[in-house]
Amino acid sequence: MSLAPPFTAETAHAKVKKAQDLWNTQDPEAIAKAYTFDCIWRNRDHFFSGTQTIVDFLTKKWEKEKSYKLRKELFAFTDTKIAVQFWYEYRDAHDGMKWKRCYGLEDWTYAADGDGRMRKRQMSGNDVEIAEEERWFGEGVDVNEVDISDAHW
Repeated sequence: MSLAPPFTAETAHAKVKKAQDLWNTQDPEAIAKAYTFDCIWRNRDHFFSGTQTIVDFLTKKWEKEKSYKLRKELFAFTDTKIAVQFWYEYRDAHDGMKWKRCYGLEDWTYAADGDGRMRKRQMSGNDVEIAEEERWFGEGVDVNEVDISDAHW
């Protein structure tokens, strides 16, 4: 199955889960390969472009975000765009190793005639401090198996 545009419900869902799995590796070099060399990013209040900048950004991200675990879910899609809802948990190395959860949305754009690499990514997210017993994605938990539909926010 091709994970390049035009997307169907099946391929958009598969693309989201492939991205989830890739991000959970926390390997900036491997992740950057999923984007065009001139990809445009907005990550919260950071605006930049290019795969080397992505590598640099993600390297710094995971220096701060320890024990990172991410879940992404398909929110909506068109032929060349995918919207994603996501949640991730981490220990904040810059804030006393407190547990935090980020809630957010992403907007992904692909070239219609491309090879399936993303050319634009926009992310909005909010971090909330959580107690260890409030974690959804504890050790040994499959993030895809957590029922977050009725979770207390």
